[in-house]
Amino acid sequence: MEEEEEAIGFLDKVLEDEDVFLLEECELGTPTSPGSGSPFLVAVKVEAGKGLEMRKLVLSGFLASEEIYINQLEALLLPMKPLKATATTSQPVLTIQQIETIFYKIQDIYEIHKEFYDNLCPKVQQWDSQVTMGHLFQKLASQLGVYKAFVDNYKVALETAEKCSQSNNQFQKISEELKVKGPKDSKDSHTSVTMEALLYKPIDRVTRSTLVLHDLLKHTPVDHPDYPLLQDALRISQNFLSSINEDIDPRRTAVTTPKGETRQLVKDGFLVEVSESSRKLRHVFLFTDVLLCAKLKKTSAGKHQQYDCKWYIPLADLVFPSPEESEASPQVHPFPDHELEDMKMKISALKSEIQKEKANKGQSRAIERLKKKMFENEFLLLLNSPTIPFRIHSRNGKSYLFLLSSDYERSEWREAIQKLQKKDLQAFVLSSVELQVLTGSCFKLRTVHNIPVTSNKDDDESPGLYGFLHVIVHNAKGFKQSANLYCTLEVDSFGYFVSKAKTRVFRDTTEPKWDEEFEIELEGSQSLRILCYDKCYDKTKVNKDNNEIVDKIMGKGQIQLDPQTVETKNWHTDVIEMNGIKVEFSMKFTSRDMSLKRTPSKKQTGVFGVKISVVTKRERSKVPYIVRQCVEEVEKRGIEEVGIYRISGVATDIQALKAVFDANNKDILLMLSDMDINAIAGTLKLYFRELPEPLLTDRLYPAFMEGIALSDPAAKENCMMHLLRSLPDPNLITFLFLLEHLKRVAEKEPINKMSLHNLATVFGPTLLRPSEVESKAHLTSAADIWSHDVMAQVQVLLYYLQHPPISFAELKRNTLYFSTDV
Repeated sequence: MEEEEEAIGFLDKVLEDEDVFLLEECELGTPTSPGSGSPFLVAVKVEAGKGLEMRKLVLSGFLASEEIYINQLEALLLPMKPLKATATTSQPVLTIQQIETIFYKIQDIYEIHKEFYDNLCPKVQQWDSQVTMGHLFQKLASQLGVYKAFVDNYKVALETAEKCSQSNNQFQKISEELKVKGPKDSKDSHTSVTMEALLYKPIDRVTRSTLVLHDLLKHTPVDHPDYPLLQDALRISQNFLSSINEDIDPRRTAVTTPKGETRQLVKDGFLVEVSESSRKLRHVFLFTDVLLCAKLKKTSAGKHQQYDCKWYIPLADLVFPSPEESEASPQVHPFPDHELEDMKMKISALKSEIQKEKANKGQSRAIERLKKKMFENEFLLLLNSPTIPFRIHSRNGKSYLFLLSSDYERSEWREAIQKLQKKDLQAFVLSSVELQVLTGSCFKLRTVHNIPVTSNKDDDESPGLYGFLHVIVHNAKGFKQSANLYCTLEVDSFGYFVSKAKTRVFRDTTEPKWDEEFEIELEGSQSLRILCYDKCYDKTKVNKDNNEIVDKIMGKGQIQLDPQTVETKNWHTDVIEMNGIKVEFSMKFTSRDMSLKRTPSKKQTGVFGVKISVVTKRERSKVPYIVRQCVEEVEKRGIEEVGIYRISGVATDIQALKAVFDANNKDILLMLSDMDINAIAGTLKLYFRELPEPLLTDRLYPAFMEGIALSDPAAKENCMMHLLRSLPDPNLITFLFLLEHLKRVAEKEPINKMSLHNLATVFGPTLLRPSEVESKAHLTSAADIWSHDVMAQVQVLLYYLQHPPISFAELKRNTLYFSTDV
């Protein structure tokens, strides 16, 4: 996007992080130049009732973040008074001049926001549909001049604070650990934050306020008295953002070439490069005329970090080889899926431990040790999970290969480079001195400062959503010519994006209507991306890197998963605009704790939500008919399907199968033979998930958890077999039937990529879950719900999957020496 490339300076990181430029995609008008006075027009039709309800949700979220911001400003002001008091004594910590420079305008900003918060709070708490608060936002926007003064002084304030820290131990201690009060309803009474981080918060805040104004306007009826006031506030804020981007010292975002031209940094980020047949994490910098690949040098304590250039290509010499032209990539062994899953489990467990330590006011040293361990695991996951090849070629014959996790990311890099290549670029060679200067500038210029792992996040940042996101992809419009169209959905997970679902291909059309629903598991996710492709059926266009035919991306877009918007019981319909194409979709979210709730079926005749013993008795069968039929169909035509049981089936197909099984329809077999195999696999998983109690029962759950934790193999064997014998017969026979099926699926792992561990990860938490009472008793956060017992649940199923064949008759006959009832 054009704005993203023009945005320079201190706000680059914020604007990138906060997706301010998604405003353009969310139906904002074209940004005006600062001072032009043209208003920002937001043309959005709002359903009055729904819009006003959304207004309240947006405002409540903003009010909570405003409270955090005021607490941060308070923490920054706290040391100012004692520092001023000592400034006039014989032993000053800082001079008055230094104090005024570091804390410049903080008091004014604090007072503005305190007044704003105090006026807005009662309006939100005593909410009614007639409430007006546009004047408050208009007043807040009119006071942005104070922020202009703060931004102009920001660099000097930071440098002064750094110099004072180096020369004064007392100030260094103060600035390294400022105490920020937690929100009123938070368990954490205080968090420790550095002065440098707090000084950055006001810059961050303007951007967040602008986003909120956009959201409010989107959900405010045009005839509401607030509408023109909010529109005016948004115009002022947006112009302010543009103006401070232009005013900031250009030297911070650019370097000068020997010819006196300005070389601007356009984009940077961490990518995994395949070098000498191994994976290396690189920081890649795209300038207006050159792509530079660097790595951080190891430096001794106290020295500034520096980058080391690995290679560079002038953009005039850079080409993207077409898939069929590129040579096969060097052999890089993919990381086994089960090891990646293990890393995720470890990370989640460490997250839980850190939360517990914080809740129990644990030692900071213990927390740091856990954080270090978590970072190591996250770094390994980041390094080993990407599989999508992104090849770059130089006209001098050299070729470089990156592996990315997301097609979206590959497309962003490719588009940014191709856009710059449209300009008249000249080839050049950098002298060693020029290369040194350019590489030296990277540390100051970079906009991405930290490796994208969750352990690098601030404590006050959103932990993301844990649970299930239901997405219906409805249709797409705006195509100029017919194509074979489909969409994929990506969500972020553990710091990187992964593809989670794919619609069917709508052939030869300009108006595809998919209306397909997907259930996507979220693991701390904050964003949803939708990519629209034209399916290529030309078998000559095979990518030698991964042996797949390359499809053309027609458009892509991203939205933030705002908890206030998503966490409602109703479907939320939205549109993503991408290169003139509009994709309409709906979504709703089910949290992990809600997904644990099992609602028994009110129908006496169905099979879903009905006790397994009732179903088998009614059918006079040992294993429910639905389980036998789904397993038979998967073994007939899905056992070699890549990702069987892991890839999400279309939810509407699954619901159709559910209805047919519940009605015991005669056409079941015919319908099964025509249905997509992932929908059949999804129906089987849904059946087990909707049982009134899990297959391995609530009563035995604690004993399974204790049994799998036993370290003595003989004791574990005795316990685990005894627990199986303690299951009701229908549960046990069905479990053994499913076990043998999953073993047969895993035998085809070289083809279907589903190992025993992968299958245990999919089915473990479905067959074995804590009861609602138990899960509430010892879980503290959404992340805990995901991590607390999941590892053990997976290990229980894996234990039985790896066990030699278990027969029902043998189990019942084989009584062990102890017969303690569980």
